[in-house]
Amino acid sequence: MKILKLLPTFFFLLVVLNILFIFGAAGGTELEGRLFSVAMVSKDLWVFTWGHLFLVVGLVCLFIELLKATRTSVASIYDHIMSTLTFILFLLEFLFIKGAGSSVFLMLTLMSLFDVVAGFTITITAARRDIALDRDASFIQPTP
Repeated sequence: MKILKLLPTFFFLLVVLNILFIFGAAGGTELEGRLFSVAMVSKDLWVFTWGHLFLVVGLVCLFIELLKATRTSVASIYDHIMSTLTFILFLLEFLFIKGAGSSVFLMLTLMSLFDVVAGFTITITAARRDIALDRDASFIQPTP
């Protein structure tokens, strides 16, 4: 159970994408396949596809990962390593796996990259702040 906390949410998204779309367990459903449509007041037809759903889920994953990046524990180091490996998997699949070469998959790959960069940046910034607070704390003199 503890290992599930170390895996980034993008990893689970990648697994679901692979099961449903890349390797065809969804019966040949494509990311561009219509999920539902809504008639707008402007008389336009708004079409929501499977790809749009995964982009929304990807944004939620990115938000969760940014929250996780604010931790400054040893577990956050493993989380960054796993996020980097997940990004590499996204990139390799986008480049080499048939069915993953779509704009939706590229956007999810970029979200995974932003997770990696933002995670390292936020953790380093938070760690510097923690070090600065500790350094200032040692110079506090008791008032007479």
